[in-house]
Amino acid sequence: MMSFQAFEAQARADGFDEVLERRWDPHTVLDEHRHPFAVKALMVQGEMWLASEGHTRHLHAGDTFALARDVLHTERYGPDGATYWVARRA
Repeated sequence: MMSFQAFEAQARADGFDEVLERRWDPHTVLDEHRHPFAVKALMVQGEMWLASEGHTRHLHAGDTFALARDVLHTERYGPDGATYWVARRA
């Protein structure tokens, strides 16, 4: 898996203006919500379920996901929580 520095460099080259690490506690559930920014992320630990537009993805370390700005979605994190690196573009 790539390093955080490599992820950040690639995200900034792709036009993302903020890059950070997000850590989630075990069994966290985020009900339907939207973000005022687009995201591109890389799972680095744990697991999550990301549901959007009638589809649910079960993500593990090494998986990537992306969401356009203002897309309605839910997030659910596994028994060990999760960590991902995320790039955001306003």
